[in-house]
Amino acid sequence: MTVATIDAPVSDGRSGPFKPAIDLSLLFRRYLLQLSRSPVWLVVGFSTPLLYLALFSPLLKHLVGVPGFRPGNVYDEFLPGILSLLAFSSGTGPGFNTIFELRDGVIERFRVTPASRFAILIGPLLAAMLFMFVLDAIVVLIGFALGFQIRLLGLAVLAVLLGLLMATMGSFSVAMALTIKEINGFAATVNGLLLPVLLLGGVLLPISFAPTWMQVIAHFDPLYYVVTASRILALGVFGPPEVWQAFAVLVPLCLVVVTWATSVVRRAVA
Repeated sequence: MTVATIDAPVSDGRSGPFKPAIDLSLLFRRYLLQLSRSPVWLVVGFSTPLLYLALFSPLLKHLVGVPGFRPGNVYDEFLPGILSLLAFSSGTGPGFNTIFELRDGVIERFRVTPASRFAILIGPLLAAMLFMFVLDAIVVLIGFALGFQIRLLGLAVLAVLLGLLMATMGSFSVAMALTIKEINGFAATVNGLLLPVLLLGGVLLPISFAPTWMQVIAHFDPLYYVVTASRILALGVFGPPEVWQAFAVLVPLCLVVVTWATSVVRRAVA
């Protein structure tokens, strides 16, 4: 993800109880400004889910009512998977941005600033997450025009789950970028993980269509739990165990990955 680089924010050295929040705000606005200066990525990020909706969802209309595929509107089944895909893929953006900042010496500049190392990681992730939620809202509105039923409470809970997934993937991508430190190796790693994770997650087709051995392996894929829960939450239903299983998997996983990524950032700018 190529964006215009900006010098690392310089603190005046003051400390206090609000310093981490101030650092987080500065780094959030910095990355948001970078995104706004790269409109090509706004277009690409917006066009990808639309292409899925336009070119893939019509193929599923003949599957409605087939065992393993819920009866009803095809978009009620397909669109939640696309939202999960957006959350997963949005997490790779901060990693690519980190690679370019390593190349341009921005990470080196962070070494001489007292900015919170946690804020250096989370600030850009929050900006990318805001961008993701804007895209999600647009996709949901377009899906509504095509027949998707909007259930606000279910979508609100789903937004929390998507935020956890994006934060997990974003933290992982930043940590990997700081570890690999080279664009080709990082891109190969991300692309190598992307296809099996998406296929086992059942993003495009429910994993219930897969053979038994693939369904078993899918339970080791965090995205599988998010996609399964997203399709239930989009219906405005909260009781099935798949919903709480998704949170049971994502919450501790997010905490572990964010903690690890923060330690990687701390070493990188030490």
